[in-house]
Amino acid sequence: MKLQVREMRLEETSLVIDYFHSSTPEHLEMLGVDPTRLPPRDVWASLFKSQYALPIAERRGFFVIWLTDGRPIGFSSCDKIVFGKQANMHLHVTEPGQRQRGIGAQCVRLSVDIHFQTLEINQLFCEPNAFNVGPNRTLQRAGFKYVKTHMTVPGPLNFRQAVNRWLFERHV
Repeated sequence: MKLQVREMRLEETSLVIDYFHSSTPEHLEMLGVDPTRLPPRDVWASLFKSQYALPIAERRGFFVIWLTDGRPIGFSSCDKIVFGKQANMHLHVTEPGQRQRGIGAQCVRLSVDIHFQTLEINQLFCEPNAFNVGPNRTLQRAGFKYVKTHMTVPGPLNFRQAVNRWLFERHV
């Protein structure tokens, strides 16, 4: 199995849209996602198109795709980007058969390098739902440090929830 992690191309962003729109209500709840907040597919595709037309330093989001043997199995995204300083990362294994097999930690480690280099940051935060064991375990295995648990609305797709804040920091 050949693992590849790289910047996501515009034509691959349907992976993100399809993942959220095809997920069960139970899976979305575990992620802390409110299905009523998902943009319609065509609106979401237009948002991606407008963001990809901008230089990376001006984008509100940045996406990395995870592939095994050329097939997409997941992705990582960043938002709340302060270019040159910090960003918030999200991670999703989109193929259920690939979950709980350790591949997430490998993909996150490789994604971290891309996020740090491309966004020129020195801090990367991640705030998964506190009750979603998978990403919390993955972040710990990938070298993130636990900061705290708190209540927040992590992003525009989410409802208010308890999240664990994790940090990966590079000192220059």
